[in-house]
Amino acid sequence: MGLVGIDHVQLAMPPGGEDAARGFYRDLLGMREVAKPAELAARGGCWFESEAGVRLHLGVEIEFLPARKAHPALRVRGFDDLVERLRAARCEVREDGTFEGAPRAYVDDPFGNRLELISDT
Repeated sequence: MGLVGIDHVQLAMPPGGEDAARGFYRDLLGMREVAKPAELAARGGCWFESEAGVRLHLGVEIEFLPARKAHPALRVRGFDDLVERLRAARCEVREDGTFEGAPRAYVDDPFGNRLELISDT
């Protein structure tokens, strides 16, 4: 008996934020959107998955407040390219030295949720 992995991470977003979520998670981070089960689709939000199986779910929260401290830490292949792409899209990327010997940075999604990016070098 024991934990064997994380199935997905859920972040909150305000109502009507699906297009902004797609622009960030799909278009900038390169994740693909996956269909939500029919019984959950009516609630709004959207789900994303990377080729490597990282799964992020964005769920609508009526009284939304961004997660400014709590955050997922994502390993990134092509870290420098992603940081450059985010900056070109006018995202504020806050580099923070290294973590376990790898470069890392923080960026907020369109809703103010903090994401940590760690180079997979």
